[in-house]
Amino acid sequence: MTGRILVAGASMAGLRAAEQLRAAGWTGALTLVGDEPHMPYNRPPLSKEVLAGQAPFASLAFRPRASVRDAQWLLGRTAVAARLAERTVVLDDGSALAYDGLVVATGMRPRRLTCPGPRAGRHTVRTLDDARGLREALTRPGARVVVVGAGFIGCEVAATAVGLGAGEVTVVDPLPLPMIGPLGELLGRALLRRHEERGVRFALGTGVAGFTGEDRVTGVELSDGRVLPADVVVESVGSVANTEWLDGNGLDLTDGVRTDELLRAGGRPEVVAVGDVARFPNARYDGVPRRVEHWSIPGDTARHAARALVAHLHGTRDEPAPFAPLPTFWSDQHDFRLQSFGAPALGRDDVRVLDGDPDGDVLVGYHTGDRLVGVVALGGQAAAMGAARYRNQLLKQPALTA
Repeated sequence: MTGRILVAGASMAGLRAAEQLRAAGWTGALTLVGDEPHMPYNRPPLSKEVLAGQAPFASLAFRPRASVRDAQWLLGRTAVAARLAERTVVLDDGSALAYDGLVVATGMRPRRLTCPGPRAGRHTVRTLDDARGLREALTRPGARVVVVGAGFIGCEVAATAVGLGAGEVTVVDPLPLPMIGPLGELLGRALLRRHEERGVRFALGTGVAGFTGEDRVTGVELSDGRVLPADVVVESVGSVANTEWLDGNGLDLTDGVRTDELLRAGGRPEVVAVGDVARFPNARYDGVPRRVEHWSIPGDTARHAARALVAHLHGTRDEPAPFAPLPTFWSDQHDFRLQSFGAPALGRDDVRVLDGDPDGDVLVGYHTGDRLVGVVALGGQAAAMGAARYRNQLLKQPALTA
């Protein structure tokens, strides 16, 4: 097959897309464009093992499969515009790349606070370079650390900072409990207790009004009037989809790239979206398009989208069934792990303890009616194995929108 598939985005999702395109039978040219100078690497360790100095930066790099050795990698380059009707993408140097098929894999970037105050001393954790800068700041003796945001990354960074011996570590969040959004109140309270027992402080139910300091941050002003002294601030307040380059093409870019059940964007069979930039319906649940920022999603979406795209370019009807992945995530914090299968956020109104106790190792089930839609384990290895036992049960359930 001649022609070219252009993959916009050269992180994990882009790499998996290229590999799956080859597996689906694409033998034509493959070009990947990525804004970082690095080859694809694993991001989850950035806020944990790498930040703690337990894993070298070099250990993060993925080893591409032999099938994509002939791919063209344009690194340190950014897609700035697309003309989908003309099947062309414009890069930041003004050059234009034509394609037969397009994979949107441009991912997310950290949302930044817009409060007044200096920028120096304020960090995010998304890229390899982010982690390098933050590690240097956290290893200064007695560093006072304020983490804004009590989600996954915020809680992981707080745990890592305590382990590195930071002078004070405080997590700020306008919600009443850490990770209450995805996990609900029961596990939110259990997490709060565990973090506090290990030395993390919390300022919950309040936001950030501004930052003090001249050239760099010296404090964080809270909306309730308090001021927290800070040498290091980590902003973990969500993500923004990298979709601006797709403006003007009639796509739904409300929250990422909305796709159909085959990961096709805007009714264009030659354009698919993969990874956490894709907002797709999941036939396993209610079919409502959602973005999912879990480690398993780049591989799942790449496999499904590649089959659909190659089928279209080959002119065949060998399309996959509607997409129905089982989301999976884990999060290591201090000496315990969160392990999840399914979609707990869809069942937060009916949370049941399946095994154990919230004060120790616990396995929790999330339900919609009588249907189990997600399980989360909190604790040690035994708890995580307990969650894994429910994985097959969740997989065997018939899709709700089948």
